[in-house]
Amino acid sequence: MNTINQFNQELVESILADQVHNNLHTIQDFLRWTYSIFNRSDIYYGHGYDNAWDESLQLVLNGLQLPIDFPEQFYNSKLTQSEKDLLIQLVIARIEQRLPIAYLTNSAWFCGLEFYVDERVIVPRSPISALIMDKFQDLIQQEPARILDLCTGSGCIAIACAEQFPQAEVDAVDLSFDALNVAEINIERHNLTHRAFPIQSDLFKNLPGDQYDLIVTNPPYVDKEDLNDMPEEFHHEPEMALGSGIDGLTITKEILVNAADYLTDDGVLICEVGNSMVHLIEQFPDVPFQWLELKNGGLGVFALHKTDLLKYRKYFCS
Repeated sequence: MNTINQFNQELVESILADQVHNNLHTIQDFLRWTYSIFNRSDIYYGHGYDNAWDESLQLVLNGLQLPIDFPEQFYNSKLTQSEKDLLIQLVIARIEQRLPIAYLTNSAWFCGLEFYVDERVIVPRSPISALIMDKFQDLIQQEPARILDLCTGSGCIAIACAEQFPQAEVDAVDLSFDALNVAEINIERHNLTHRAFPIQSDLFKNLPGDQYDLIVTNPPYVDKEDLNDMPEEFHHEPEMALGSGIDGLTITKEILVNAADYLTDDGVLICEVGNSMVHLIEQFPDVPFQWLELKNGGLGVFALHKTDLLKYRKYFCS
């Protein structure tokens, strides 16, 4: 566990000294108090929420096993002593351990769907969600019959794609058995065991020679420098799901070399590389990566059709 810094230590001590459970009584009280505490702390927002209020809502409501759209007219409902104690413990853990909210509540949202998450997988937050919600408009010629989600993690991309394309079968592939166990939980929760299939494989190595109309992947892509500089919250996530060599492109390059063999003639690869897009452009200046504008403001996601993957494969192999 990472050592708590002095600033957050003093904040936690003040929470314990204030005996807040004697002064806070309702959902509204805890929402206001949590919001205030988070604003006073130096926690980092980057796991699905970008501000203290959204994190407060998620922690308090989910901690009470209430839906995120719980009616505001019931916010004045009084809490039991055990409910108060639980919320205080969650707030302290968020500050003291710098744990992402999703790990504290075992809940994260992606494409309007709720997913179970724990520290076996990274927290869903890919900007690819905007493309999924638009059904990859202008990127595919027709609804895909088969989709591959490579480096599936929690299974969020695979499941969201299956929801958007109800006739499609989706293979959810990951190297990690731990991640696949989480993906399986989510596949079952969303009643997709008949169309979404978790597969253990080191990228394409254990896959049969099948072809997909669409390959979507959010592989590890953080370069060594960025990995070392990431806020403490990210270091609770599995490192194998984040880092990918000095330039962040070790896994992406392997995908680029092999993806064409697993795509249909009109197939498309959608890949996220985040900040490592700088390295990709620098190393392959002649490759016509289609960098996508995303409605949710994300960046570093490209599309390549099978024809281009074949045409430029020699560059990726060098």
